[in-house]
Amino acid sequence: MMTGILILRRRALALATLFVGSLALAGCGSGVDPTYRRAVRSGGGGLAAAPPRTPKPSEALDHSRNFAVHGIDVSKYQGRIDWEAVAASDVRFAWIKATEGADHLDARFHENWAGAKAAGVPRGAYHFVYWCRPWRQEMAWFKQNVPVERDALPPVLDVEATPESRTCKRRLTPDEVIPEMRAMLADMEAHYGKKPIVYSTVDFYEAILSGGGLEDYPIWVRSTKHHPSARYGSRKWHFWQYQSDGSVPGIATAVDRNVFHGSANEWQKWLAMN
Repeated sequence: MMTGILILRRRALALATLFVGSLALAGCGSGVDPTYRRAVRSGGGGLAAAPPRTPKPSEALDHSRNFAVHGIDVSKYQGRIDWEAVAASDVRFAWIKATEGADHLDARFHENWAGAKAAGVPRGAYHFVYWCRPWRQEMAWFKQNVPVERDALPPVLDVEATPESRTCKRRLTPDEVIPEMRAMLADMEAHYGKKPIVYSTVDFYEAILSGGGLEDYPIWVRSTKHHPSARYGSRKWHFWQYQSDGSVPGIATAVDRNVFHGSANEWQKWLAMN
């Protein structure tokens, strides 16, 4: 019987120790940021309520500080944006996703389009090309959804290789793609009265445009590790997407950051011309 009592006492002591240990762990946190917990309880919810991330250091980020005019590009994935807060930051322009293919409209395009304008942020719309639809259908869809406004920035044709697409297995070649792009760009310019901008990723540029294709159009390049010259050579660029995990007041998620290739005075001249 004495042995049984000793066993019961040891079990009670073990349970008490476990209980005290659990309280200690609860006080220190269990691997979840307490700031995130408070935000969720207060109604913030989800990853959008998490504390701002510290951007990863990169050569591109260092070089971007040499440019005076910074901007962003956004889509539905940035959630609801406080454009007044964006306007009060260092953001001087915004590119807003409008359409993709011939039947997809970004869920927050009209909200962002109106919000940026009301806050006084110069903004333009971009179309993401889906390579398995006729280009005329894609342009008709873009024009149907993006209004013609004198104070808008030029439209952007977003061209990227999409090898992981489950619905479009087309093999892209310069001989086929460049004429299609030129036709789309000409259609945009005729409708909006402004020379469009080409947005290109590194892999698309190397495969399609590196031979000098469409050099008569301004280009917006992506390079989040290096200065554009490391990936695009001597190609003259007008905008550079240098960061994909940026932080901007008024936007709760990570956001792409961009710069204009020029001084603040040159930016004002560019705006006046466009």
